[in-house]
Amino acid sequence: MRHWPVLGLRLTTPRLELRMPSLEDLDELAERALEGVHDPGVMPFGVPWTDAPAAELPGNVILHQLGVISRWRPERWCCNFVVVHDGQVVGTQDLSAHGFPVTREVHTGSWLGRAHQGRGLGTEMRAAVLHLAFTGLRALTAVSSAFQDNPASLGVSRKLGYRPDGLMVDEVRGRRAVQQRLRLDRADFTDPVPVRVHGLEPCLPLFGLR
Repeated sequence: MRHWPVLGLRLTTPRLELRMPSLEDLDELAERALEGVHDPGVMPFGVPWTDAPAAELPGNVILHQLGVISRWRPERWCCNFVVVHDGQVVGTQDLSAHGFPVTREVHTGSWLGRAHQGRGLGTEMRAAVLHLAFTGLRALTAVSSAFQDNPASLGVSRKLGYRPDGLMVDEVRGRRAVQQRLRLDRADFTDPVPVRVHGLEPCLPLFGLR
């Protein structure tokens, strides 16, 4: 798109395409949420959005993702990519920052439909946005966090070279929950899979880069 080129930004890996979502993509993403994202007995998210009633969950997912796009500013942005595998939207992977031209630090967050977990897709999609951050945008650091009872997310971070960066105490479902903060320096990141970035150049001003 000439007037909002971010919508044309895409990342491709051997198995995945990460793209900014169309309305049809968001409809599919909402289906993945309905099908289940995690064991109902645990809550891996600081905001327990998956606890919403089934009648409300799909609309909540779509409105949230549209809101992310509408709030984009060069000083505070979030790429809320949908993740496509074998032609099907299977989850979402975001890359966000505030004050990026100065901080050169990005944050990541993601989820995969439960039926698509356990195949290494989580590592591949996080690696894709880290490649965008470190190679395309020249970030210096990336940060993430996961609750201590979320070994899958923590395992992805370990595979990609993150190091522990302290703890945060939160309240989830009325209980105390401890998050492990994680940090990755550009010098410690090596691409585990080949990643191609498509359509970045016209987007750079929207990331606060000139």
